[in-house]
Amino acid sequence: MWLKTTSANERRAMLAAYAGYGLDGFDFLIYTFIIPTLLTLWGMSKAQAGYIASAALITSAIGGWGAGVLADRFGRVRVLQLTVLWFAAFTFLSGFTHSYGQLLFTRAMQGFGFGGEWAVGSVLVSETIEARHRGKAAGVVQSSWSVGWAAAAFAFWAVSVFFPPDLGWRILFWVGILPALLIIYIRRNVKEPAIFLGMRARVPVRDRAAAARAPSGAAHFLDIFRPPLLRNTVLATALSTGMLGAYYSVTTWLSTFLETERHLSVTGRTGYLLMLIVGSLAGYLASAWLSDVVGRRAGFIWFACCGALLILAYTHMPVSGGMLLIGFPLGFFVLGIFSGMGACFSELFPGAVRGSGQGFCYSAGRAIGAACPALIGVWSTHVSLGQSISAMTVGAYALVVIAAWALPETRGRVLSIV
Repeated sequence: MWLKTTSANERRAMLAAYAGYGLDGFDFLIYTFIIPTLLTLWGMSKAQAGYIASAALITSAIGGWGAGVLADRFGRVRVLQLTVLWFAAFTFLSGFTHSYGQLLFTRAMQGFGFGGEWAVGSVLVSETIEARHRGKAAGVVQSSWSVGWAAAAFAFWAVSVFFPPDLGWRILFWVGILPALLIIYIRRNVKEPAIFLGMRARVPVRDRAAAARAPSGAAHFLDIFRPPLLRNTVLATALSTGMLGAYYSVTTWLSTFLETERHLSVTGRTGYLLMLIVGSLAGYLASAWLSDVVGRRAGFIWFACCGALLILAYTHMPVSGGMLLIGFPLGFFVLGIFSGMGACFSELFPGAVRGSGQGFCYSAGRAIGAACPALIGVWSTHVSLGQSISAMTVGAYALVVIAAWALPETRGRVLSIV
């Protein structure tokens, strides 16, 4: 009901970020569904499939920080449009590839826009929504990832039924051009946050172009590596690393795990994944509310501990009704943990470096966490895929607990311009 108290401008900003992040999720997760197909058609190894996933995540880390820096200089809305166009174009081009090397290149290039969209959209929403609802708004936007995930699962099922495998996987990538249409809505309806406009008003008009071009302008984003912001930067990066490392460990290999070790058909895998997706949507919304009630830190710790226990059960439980049912709470905690992240990171940094700080912490965590899919691909040649996934996930969540405990509580903090 809190949405009724928001203004039209606040809702438009949320809708733009929601749609962008949901389409982001669709484009990213399409690849995880077609890994088994490419292993068969191209004879790729699991390690090579992991390298492609990790390459996209590493470039997304660079793109996320870069987009954050650009957003601090040129505006949240303008840079958001650029990131959406970039990841849509390279997802589309991935459908025309014919080899491991070509797909590695297009997915790596797609990562630059993929990483930037979250960093900019999250700052846009955090600066637009008032403090008492910031956690809930950020969580609602984050929940769009589940919608994109469900759309990817449905699309994969549809092309598997109606098209041969050698054409179906290409169609899934070609559909990725659709997010470019979102740019039209953003240009017509979304305005820069008042906080950002207030920050720009403090800089004389004659100095803005020079500040954007001059090397001295770089000093602004480097402030996140100096006291007193350095501690927040390190801890927020560790928090992001643990969350994303655990998430990538689960989602990149889950479809392959269900096919190769649980021997489920496409239809069977889709049922298990949908249970996980429904749970994740509920987790996003519940965690969003919880982060505004009990605080960001407590929510992170609770969700991390539950997520670690559930992934252990999921990967070691035999195929049964119990494994199907446990998919709901697994999705609830593994995905729901992200709801408070956007609001928390925005609250840790002042306005002049908010995009830079938030973009770096999330993106650096993504870059480090990106090693997880590749490591699992390598480890799975020595132990089972399920054991590799669970070991990596538990270790990642241990890092989340440590970082969350050390971070300051930011719930309800009013965002500053400087």
